[in-house]
Amino acid sequence: MKNTKICPKCGSNDIIRFDGYSGPYGTGNNIMTGNTIFSSVNVNRYVCCTCGFTEEWIDREDINKVKESKKAKK
Repeated sequence: MKNTKICPKCGSNDIIRFDGYSGPYGTGNNIMTGNTIFSSVNVNRYVCCTCGFTEEWIDREDINKVKESKKAKK
């Protein structure tokens, strides 16, 4: 959905994006990679307004931050 702007479930192009954010005390749509809010990575959400299917994506520049996080488990 992020790249094609088409829902993979129903084929609709009625897609909206909600930007991830980091709020107080770690609230919001994010991944905490460390112990402070400054270490968080925002997770953007794409929603199909026809069927309700959702996808979550992080920005490319944040991928290494997630990979190198000591909190990540493989």
